[in-house]
Amino acid sequence: MKTLHRQAGTCEIITDVARLAEVAAILGRQSEIALDLEMDSLHHYQEKVCLLQVSTRLENWLIDPLACRDLSPLAGPLGDPSVLVVMHGADYDIRSLHRDFGIEVINLFDTMIAARFLGITEFGLAALLKARFGIELDKKYQKADWSKRPLSPEMSAYAMADTSDLLPLYDQFLRELQQKGRLAWLQEECRLVCQARVAEKEGPLFLYCKGAGKLKGRSLAILEELLQLRDKQSQLLDRPPFKVLSAETLQEIAEIRPRNIAELATVKGMTPGQLNRYGAALLAAVVKGLDIPEGRLPSYPRIPKNDLVDGAKERLRSLKAWRDRKSKVLGLEPGVLAPNWMLESVADVADATLVTLDDVAGMREWQKQLFGKELIEAVAAGN
Repeated sequence: MKTLHRQAGTCEIITDVARLAEVAAILGRQSEIALDLEMDSLHHYQEKVCLLQVSTRLENWLIDPLACRDLSPLAGPLGDPSVLVVMHGADYDIRSLHRDFGIEVINLFDTMIAARFLGITEFGLAALLKARFGIELDKKYQKADWSKRPLSPEMSAYAMADTSDLLPLYDQFLRELQQKGRLAWLQEECRLVCQARVAEKEGPLFLYCKGAGKLKGRSLAILEELLQLRDKQSQLLDRPPFKVLSAETLQEIAEIRPRNIAELATVKGMTPGQLNRYGAALLAAVVKGLDIPEGRLPSYPRIPKNDLVDGAKERLRSLKAWRDRKSKVLGLEPGVLAPNWMLESVADVADATLVTLDDVAGMREWQKQLFGKELIEAVAAGN
């Protein structure tokens, strides 16, 4: 097996806008290009795009946005509907491109989505390249700090490998989707991915803390004070919050409510270094949470369950049984064919029709056309 595509070993690194404009002109003349991004979210408080990898059929480039601050020349080819942009797992990269540079992708082909629509269960890029081309991707730098400069030859080769074979993979997937009549599915999904944007965080920090939903009242108030403390420390240190104090540790503090350093030291996950640096501040945050009046204690928002809808359980059971049968026939994972949230929305309506299916938020046109009538029949069978 080879380690990298023959193109991936050598590539030009773009560090100035004049050269970027020349490369952008080349990209604008292509019918399809491959694109990937590297970010530094594991190493800094505020993540940013640190590298863009771009490949055509013949050439590869690494574009350094830390040196070349103006990426506006790329807006032309990436936003040109006649240029197909091939990416793998594009959702967050699309969001980040828009967040950092205001650049939009208009015509997308996501090879991860394509793989799932082809019934492929191992749809990571490394697994796909190994299965399709016998290429072994070295994932040594998967968690590297891409904000560091200069890039080593090894890091450059690692980054370039993510796009240098993406177009041959696209060629295979395009043919297979066409053969199965599923290309329109992918096109609809990709149009939606292109609209994805980074949402600003609103409300208390506990809304974005995994596991916080199990806490109530006083404990939730203490957790919020602890999260606010961690966030300030993360900004000062320019480190991701999870590298300052883990969410699990903060949640245990919120539940135990230690009153002194000795009690704080017993908290699972609390290291001597953290105790020394943050011990006093953590205890102060606990006291602050304890002092909040009862009438101002927060509550975690709960999404109403559908169990109370008359007959919904039986209809949902019928829909899931239908999905299991249908997914086997089509060779798709059940969640790809029809995710649970969609079936739950359909089950809420006792007399489902094609009109009521139009009211299911997030339901795709390809799903309505492929099995809309079958969903209606499954609902009727569950009544």
